[in-house]
Amino acid sequence: MYALFEEAGKFMAGRILSEAEASAQVELDSGKRVKVKAAQMLLKFEKPTPASLLSDAAALSQTIDLELAYEFASDEEFGFADLAKDYFSDGAHTVQQVAALLRLHEAPHYFRRGGKGRFRKAPAEIVQQALLAIEKKKQVQAQIETWSAELMAGACPAPIREQLYKILFRPDKNTPEYKAVVEASKASQTAPLDLLQKAGAIASAWDFHWQRFLFDLFPKGTGFPALQAPAITDELPLAPVQAFSIDDSHTTEIDDALSLQGLGSGMVTVGIHIAAPGLALTPGGAIDQLGRQRLSTVYMPGYKITMLPDSVVQAYTLIEGRDCPAVSLYVTFSEDTLEVQNTETRLERVPILVNLRHDQLDERITQEWLEGEDLSDHADVPVSRATLGFFWRLAQTLKARREVVRGKPENFNRPDYSFKLERPHNDNPPTGEEMVLIGTRKRGAPLDLMVAEAMILANSTWGQWMASLGVPGIYRSQASMAPGVKVRMGTKALPHAGIGVPSYAWSTSPLRRYTDLVNQWQIIACARHGATAALAAPFKPKDAELFSIISGFDAAYSAYNSVQSSMERYWTLRHVQQQGIEELEASLVKEMGGGVWLVRADALPLMFSVMGAQGLMRGARVRVKLGALDLMALDVVGTVVAHLDAPEAADDPQADDAEEDEAMAAGPLTIAVDLNDNTHSDGA
Repeated sequence: MYALFEEAGKFMAGRILSEAEASAQVELDSGKRVKVKAAQMLLKFEKPTPASLLSDAAALSQTIDLELAYEFASDEEFGFADLAKDYFSDGAHTVQQVAALLRLHEAPHYFRRGGKGRFRKAPAEIVQQALLAIEKKKQVQAQIETWSAELMAGACPAPIREQLYKILFRPDKNTPEYKAVVEASKASQTAPLDLLQKAGAIASAWDFHWQRFLFDLFPKGTGFPALQAPAITDELPLAPVQAFSIDDSHTTEIDDALSLQGLGSGMVTVGIHIAAPGLALTPGGAIDQLGRQRLSTVYMPGYKITMLPDSVVQAYTLIEGRDCPAVSLYVTFSEDTLEVQNTETRLERVPILVNLRHDQLDERITQEWLEGEDLSDHADVPVSRATLGFFWRLAQTLKARREVVRGKPENFNRPDYSFKLERPHNDNPPTGEEMVLIGTRKRGAPLDLMVAEAMILANSTWGQWMASLGVPGIYRSQASMAPGVKVRMGTKALPHAGIGVPSYAWSTSPLRRYTDLVNQWQIIACARHGATAALAAPFKPKDAELFSIISGFDAAYSAYNSVQSSMERYWTLRHVQQQGIEELEASLVKEMGGGVWLVRADALPLMFSVMGAQGLMRGARVRVKLGALDLMALDVVGTVVAHLDAPEAADDPQADDAEEDEAMAAGPLTIAVDLNDNTHSDGA
């Protein structure tokens, strides 16, 4: 005697070995013995064999017309044998009965399960809805197959093209567009990016990266609504200075300028003048909302997307030849010791003498010229050697003092790289086909250091001043320089170990960083109200808005930096391609496992993976033969062909953390299309 029973939703059959009142022991065809409870037992039979029964019943079940079975079935609860009798004949044999059971079980839209082997007809309206859903599912599957075939044939269907970046980076894996890409990729054994590129969905590698950037961060485009910059209505005194700014030639948002008074008198006053949009813009206004949405200017080689519209920037930028409203910090130093004697903040108009451009002056305004060793007469520079020389001396002193607090010198071993695209102007996004020139600029160049140290002085001084008056601000802090201790943003004036200052509040770039605009509003309140500034400042202690701004800025700034890194990597690989570079000298940075090392090129801003460096130490210099470049994936790999020299002294822990961040951007681009994910096949 054999038994048919159900276990874990599956129907099984076997020979009954023994039987008790509540259970039976059954031997399956595989030889496995199972204990079957009476509640699981559906049918006892003598023939055919269990294997034949299940096989024959499964085949016969597919001949049962569900609509007809639904018509034949009783309106009351019924058993599968009852349906077999109604559908086949009163003498329905075992195979027919089991076929009816299997068909009922696989059609829940027609029949609802009752007790053991029992069923009830679903209401007619439910059946109709289910049939419509099944038909829709069939149509969707047919559409998926059609789109998949088109992709494999080298054509991209319009719906997939329209959702391309969503499919690749933030997909809804249940959509037919996503499923079609997965199905075509698997069927053609082609990587999704390669498949879509061959199908014409991606115009070029550059367009792919540019459109991905817009999809992620500017889905509504990069344009601005028509807004008029409000005028600064304060009656501001005119400062008795002639200030100058130092930026590169492409900078339009000139946030900061410097001035000097009293040189040669024994007491010297340095002026740090910051553009003052905070005197005109108000929290919650239309332009403020725009700035809060963008939070920062986005930079990339050959192009930038400003935080504020150009018309607004031009209203407040520190342009030469104009008396510009500014928030000015005056720091008085002893001329011989350079010890700080006094600080004062003023709201005023500042005459801007000139906008110096460091990319035009770096080769002339050198350390030797500033210190009098080079006697060249740069008469075309309207700022005197004495003034610039003082700022150079001051910058070196301030840096040295910070390094005492920091506990070690800042590492300027690596150069800064500059990217220049050969095209008439940078008003529009690049096409990706421009010739790119990559230059180097030594970190700590005199003009750079003058500005950097002045801004650190202002950000630190204003941060401490706000804290002393009980006015909250947005600060950057770092508890220590131990490995893994990251820079954090918050509302408390805490030390910044990496810079070596007691507090640090970004305040010197209000035209291009939203945090600086927020801090400027707070500083203006301090300048106007002094000891009662906490009552007048727009943001109060523990203000939820400040924490919201910090959270949003952190996310946006990280995303923008990632974009800048990706775009610089694209142009670096284009440079390698354009210059026909086949080998690079590089230093080993990190062992990745499996014989793979991450290396940093000596003369390009490029980190990539190499093989063949087994047995070498971190820091060792090698010559690498490059493999094929992949501009879509932003990837290149290489093979070590020569070991050049032994590693230099190890970098400090701060450098290790920076290398970890760089390493994250060095690998190939990843997309969210998962060819191993089976969710695409079940229609769920």
